[in-house]
Amino acid sequence: MSEAMPDTRVEKAPGSTATGGKRLLVEIRDLKKYFPIRSGIIIQREVAAVKAVDGVSFDIFEGETLGLVGETGCGKSTTGRTILQLYRATTLKGEPLRKMRRKMQMVFQDPYASLNPRMSVGRIVAEPLVVHNIGTRKEREERVAELLELVGLNPYFVRRYPHEFSGGQRQRIGLARSLALNPNFIVADEPISALDVSIQAQVVNLLQRLQQDLNLTYLFIAHDLSMVRHLCDRVAVMYLGKIVEVAESEELYTNPLHPYTQALLSAVPVPDPVVEERRQRIILKGDVPSPVNPPKGCHFNTRCPVSIDVCYEQDPELIEVQPGHWVACHRVI
Repeated sequence: MSEAMPDTRVEKAPGSTATGGKRLLVEIRDLKKYFPIRSGIIIQREVAAVKAVDGVSFDIFEGETLGLVGETGCGKSTTGRTILQLYRATTLKGEPLRKMRRKMQMVFQDPYASLNPRMSVGRIVAEPLVVHNIGTRKEREERVAELLELVGLNPYFVRRYPHEFSGGQRQRIGLARSLALNPNFIVADEPISALDVSIQAQVVNLLQRLQQDLNLTYLFIAHDLSMVRHLCDRVAVMYLGKIVEVAESEELYTNPLHPYTQALLSAVPVPDPVVEERRQRIILKGDVPSPVNPPKGCHFNTRCPVSIDVCYEQDPELIEVQPGHWVACHRVI
């Protein structure tokens, strides 16, 4: 069971304050993705649902990078996959969805699992062109060579197979495939977390160069908060299927308002040893609740060090408390 209602309009959406007059590119409204839990051997009945994404709304502007961060299992990857309809929602189907998907692509987390080991590099990169019936065979071969050069790989690699490449090279192949249809929006789902540290900076620099050269827009899903600060224009913080805070990158890192964001950032090492020694680490008690049965009221109330009575009764709305800074917390709003 899943729901997504991007056609619902509100006066102002979380993160809808654009800088520099940028055009709104992606508009998400009340995005939901529930995975059914079934019981029974022959007749399976739905008895519950995992609320992986539970009413998420935000905007992404042309040419920017929006970071989506949070603990493992909070719904970050599910959000990205549902936006791209890799997890099918109920709004667009058939040909309209197929045409829209050409402008939206994904770079996956694991370069070892996202490439078909039985297909050559040339076939992997050309697959989107074949699926959408674009160009002749000759034109596709030329496009593949162009894409490989674009991501820093030798075009003569087209006849090789994924197992012949390193992790960083495989991620470049996946990136070349994602660029085949000239998309303007890419979901990068932790694209560097499976790579060696020595290779991560190369891939990040490549992403930034491609964004500048091709005017790409990224949704960058990550758990490395230091990398997010370096790469992203704005950051959205997610907890148990909900967005709890959205702000420009520097504003979020220097002035976090939600208790969960404050706890996350307190774990990020600071290069200055004097500052690091004075800093107080915020340790959250307990475990993340089950998305099958989230807490009543604020989803964070079971672990929040500053919760009050209203936190256990009402789910806080995401409110703009400062220009471009949105927070869902009763103690702040």
